[in-house]
Amino acid sequence: MIVRTLGLIVVLWALGFAAFMLTLAEPAGDVRTDAIVVPTGAAGRIDRGLELIDQRRAKRMLVSGVAPGLRKVDLVEAYRHPREIACCVDLGRQAVDTRSNAEETARWVREHRYRSVRLVTSDWHMARARMELGAALDDDVRIVRDGVKSEQRLGQLVNEYNKLLLRRGALWIGVGR
Repeated sequence: MIVRTLGLIVVLWALGFAAFMLTLAEPAGDVRTDAIVVPTGAAGRIDRGLELIDQRRAKRMLVSGVAPGLRKVDLVEAYRHPREIACCVDLGRQAVDTRSNAEETARWVREHRYRSVRLVTSDWHMARARMELGAALDDDVRIVRDGVKSEQRLGQLVNEYNKLLLRRGALWIGVGR
């Protein structure tokens, strides 16, 4: 009985992991939103967000979880974008992880009264970032997933999937809302 139960758990986990891998987020395309949010972390995220602002796919962009002392101008210059884009970029300094990125973003979205947000993050990180942001935002705010392609090792993907499962379980039972 115990062996069957453990076997079933392993099979369910493996099927869920396969679904996770098959549904990694893609770029959102030409969709326009009120705002863009970019949690700091893996390469390509900020580049993608600045590119979208440059294409006027949104009014403003929040880069959540930046290091203290970083200025907008420094960020724009480091990523080789026109200085005038700095007017449309806000820097969030309180976030230290995915959950606090979502909380920081939700405060910013409420403050600006935005109704749609494009979440720009790594393809492998999107499911958990989207889940956290959805839990933190009001129900009437639309979230558009915009995945940045990345190459990750299997271990990192397994780790992210396990974090997703644990956090989904915690939200389901009401922990950390």
